[in-house]
Amino acid sequence: MRKWIIAAFLIAGLAGCASTPEETTPTDQAATTTTPSTGATTQGATTQGLGGSGVTGSAAGGGIPASALKDPRNILSKRNIYFDYDQFTVKDEYRPIVEAHAKYLQANRSARVTLQGHADERGSREYNIALGQKRADAVKQLMLLLGATEVQVETVSFGKEKPRSEGHDEGAWAQNRRVEIVYVGE
Repeated sequence: MRKWIIAAFLIAGLAGCASTPEETTPTDQAATTTTPSTGATTQGATTQGLGGSGVTGSAAGGGIPASALKDPRNILSKRNIYFDYDQFTVKDEYRPIVEAHAKYLQANRSARVTLQGHADERGSREYNIALGQKRADAVKQLMLLLGATEVQVETVSFGKEKPRSEGHDEGAWAQNRRVEIVYVGE
């Protein structure tokens, strides 16, 4: 419990002094060839924070248009948050993605997401289910701190049951240690 309180204060402090400058962020494997563990991108995809990504309010109601979720030039099209081995802390390099989705949820109160936690094949089924849940919960807590509501965000863990990569090496394992952001109705 104490670790969660400390983590919450740390995240809240970072949220207060965060900015969203233009930066290169590893992206979804389908969009570019990125190694999550090293951050190396072969296509050099550049993403921007919500303010500079072309995400704007719609004329009717001030929400961010749903089309932004599928625009490959928009940070909202990035749906994977990768983790280090045996860790469930959201890395700084993925914070702009989580922040953009939290702002989208804040601007579109009827939108709902399911955060799907995953782990690599190492470890028992039970351990990996718990680790996947901790990863999904960590992303959820950050989204809640950044403006999403409890009603909008659901979490589930698949552990090692739904790997992105079937390999048995660090490259495959790095792709499998993730949380996927899935919008309800898509």
